[in-house]
Amino acid sequence: MGSPNGGIIGVVNPTSFGKCTVTSATGSTTLTTQPGTKIVQALVIAGGGGGGSGNTASCCNGGGGGGGGAGGYRCVQVNVCAATAYPITIGAGGAGGSSSEPARQGITGSDSVFSTITAAGGGGGGGGGQTGQPQQPFMFGANGGSGGGSGGQPGPAGPYPGGTGNTPPVSPPQGFPGGSSTSSASNGTSGSGGGGASAAAFNNIFGTGTAGGAGLANSISGSSVNYAGGGGGGSSGNKTGGSPGGSFGGGAGGAATPRFCGGADATAGTANTGGGGGGNGSGLCGTGVNTGKAGGSGIVIVKELNKASGSWPLSAQFRARKQGTWVQGFAAVDVDYLVVAGGGGGGASNGGGGGAGGYRTSFPGGTKISLSGGVATPVTIGGGGAGGPGPGGNGTPGVDSVFLTITSAGGGGGGFCGGTGPSGGSGGGGGGNSGTGGTGNTPPVSPPQGNSGGNGSGGSGGGGGGAGEAGNTDGPKHGGDGSVNSISNSPVIYAGGGGGYNCGTAGDGGGGGSGSPSNNGAANTGGGGSAQFSPMPAGGSGGSGIIIIRAPSTAVLSASPGTNTVTTLPAPAGGCKVATFTVSGTITNSTYG
Repeated sequence: MGSPNGGIIGVVNPTSFGKCTVTSATGSTTLTTQPGTKIVQALVIAGGGGGGSGNTASCCNGGGGGGGGAGGYRCVQVNVCAATAYPITIGAGGAGGSSSEPARQGITGSDSVFSTITAAGGGGGGGGGQTGQPQQPFMFGANGGSGGGSGGQPGPAGPYPGGTGNTPPVSPPQGFPGGSSTSSASNGTSGSGGGGASAAAFNNIFGTGTAGGAGLANSISGSSVNYAGGGGGGSSGNKTGGSPGGSFGGGAGGAATPRFCGGADATAGTANTGGGGGGNGSGLCGTGVNTGKAGGSGIVIVKELNKASGSWPLSAQFRARKQGTWVQGFAAVDVDYLVVAGGGGGGASNGGGGGAGGYRTSFPGGTKISLSGGVATPVTIGGGGAGGPGPGGNGTPGVDSVFLTITSAGGGGGGFCGGTGPSGGSGGGGGGNSGTGGTGNTPPVSPPQGNSGGNGSGGSGGGGGGAGEAGNTDGPKHGGDGSVNSISNSPVIYAGGGGGYNCGTAGDGGGGGSGSPSNNGAANTGGGGSAQFSPMPAGGSGGSGIIIIRAPSTAVLSASPGTNTVTTLPAPAGGCKVATFTVSGTITNSTYG
């Protein structure tokens, strides 16, 4: 009996001739695949959670509402049947919390579904509490695709947890946790942001409501669009500023500012992005309405792929060529990488310098990694951590940067007076009065991604660790130097530690030097922020991270959004392609095999 594939021996893999047709569904519907489609790329975004309501108690007696968590974000390849109808369900955004208890918590968003892929609705933001009120479940952020942020609580003591993200769990994660709140008469009274598709929201330890977690950009529709940013937390009545929705949510996360005495209203998550709704501020005067805002509805986008791999019957190949649907397959390319995380913020009150963001690279001479062809690969840039708040507090750790299997850990924040510097990619410096520096290369990787922070001594804080050396290596208070890399075709120093209190010098590579006011780490270097100098300002913020990808001259690469770039290097670099990411986005390898 003759072989159906002409005698070729090999695994028969599914082939797909979908002509790269893209269908965007903003409402529930049915998609019928084309006769040749066997594989699709599906982006499934659930509805965002509603923001929590602010408490209507006057002035600082009431807490702000937490931001709603972003709807679950899932982008996967799915095997499908040709010429088959598939129902699509678009999840609605959750309603905002009401002004009465126990309904202050925002409503969790609804799931979105395509085929076997379900993205979970974002968790609702917690409602604001009132002075002396005992803990109640409505104050907490709800679990979901991304978790809702906790509402602000003037007392009693917390913590008041944010909702867990990636619930139910899938791999890769569909979202991240919402921020938590502490409690006292002067801090923690504002709400925390909801989690986003690429980052958790910061916990609220002082000041205005925290921003929502960052979302992700995706170009499956043919242009870069931002999805699934968390909603911002609402501020308490005695705070003067608001909080934005999650960056890379493109405004999808609702912004929240104080409702007390005429503050601006919160905003809803943007429709068909899965953005979380904004938590509202507290206080009676102003317009007198403190209800949270609704999350944005979800979306499903399906791209019917052209793909052929392995072996296939000659009859199928002949038929596809005759129909004009036979495709030349995309090829993976091996690339070099530089992945630098966000630097840690400097400590307050005689604090230590922030540790540099983790630094990991294959260039030059290291092991490259494979970048698949024909799909948009996420690239996540970690933000710098906030400086420790005056009059006392640790700096906030930086945020991880991620490319494929490479994760660089955010730098540890600087410790405040007498405190230990947190661990991280590089550790934060210990606070003055003998605070211990944080451990670097945490979690451990080989080669190490960073170094430990220096110890504080007397009234001086320790320097934050850098990629090239530990804090205090060049003297007390000095931030550790970073490492030089020429992956971009020019030597640049990255990931220097921040200087410790009392005129500490920054490490080379973007770290902030101690001064008055405090100095921030340089953007897109992963440098640590400097410690507070005087009299009572916050420590400097850490610098954001960066990712650079270098591919052979034959590679065809594109990057989104437009702030990220792809350049061709001149001789003698041989026309190599270099993609530089300063914000989170996606890289697409369109190289044909």
